[in-house]
Amino acid sequence: MTEKEFIAAIAPFAIADMRRSHIAASLTIAQAALESGWGSSGLTVRANNLFGIKGRGPAGSITIQTTEYQNGKAVQVSAAFRAYNNWGESVADHSALIRDGVSWNRNLYSKVIGVGGADAAKEIAAAGYATDPGYASKLIQIMNANNLFQYDEMEDDEMSAEDRQKLATLEVQLQELQQLVNGLGTSRDMLQTGVQEQGQTLKDVIERLAAIEGRSTMNVPEWAQLAVSAAAAAGLLDTPSQGSYDFYRTLTVLYRAGLLTAKKEG
Repeated sequence: MTEKEFIAAIAPFAIADMRRSHIAASLTIAQAALESGWGSSGLTVRANNLFGIKGRGPAGSITIQTTEYQNGKAVQVSAAFRAYNNWGESVADHSALIRDGVSWNRNLYSKVIGVGGADAAKEIAAAGYATDPGYASKLIQIMNANNLFQYDEMEDDEMSAEDRQKLATLEVQLQELQQLVNGLGTSRDMLQTGVQEQGQTLKDVIERLAAIEGRSTMNVPEWAQLAVSAAAAAGLLDTPSQGSYDFYRTLTVLYRAGLLTAKKEG
């Protein structure tokens, strides 16, 4: 996975979570990139843990060797880290930790909430999130190098009550589709068979997305390019450009779930 692919995969989760938690999406993405080695760390591959959060998660925990700093010196220690079923759970848990703090100080990370990415990086480092003395500067470097601040500007636009209800219905359908994928297990053949059986459901989702396209439209964002290409190849849309942000976000979720596959000839 390239750095651009990693950002495209996690950005929809980070932006959606920012709208609920007011934690800068640039911080979420930068921390995930740094902590997970752009999605390549053993902790991320084995446990979907993007942020190095310790303890027990929704999918249990795994014990691995990790680098920590004691008196300014790097040392290797064994620790138990939370395991998740998917990246979405990891992002949500990361925001919950920042929002709720720790048992001995519920306001530990309160200064991180509601500020821009660079300030958030400084505040979370000052609060002791990581033992690395250069943690804040590393996060800001990632933000600058990848223009992550653009994701902080994707604020929630005004939506009618009807559109919010339609969007809520879409989210329920997507959750049901994700449960289908989880139930199919790791077999690629079984996954493709299940997706074919759910073809009409996918088309219904795309049609519902089109029904709320009356709000502001935009060109295809870079982080959604892979999902849009996959949807076009699968024959689920004819005009990929000029969709809304929610349209592209949902396509990206479908793509990451493995539900966008090209049509078979014949």
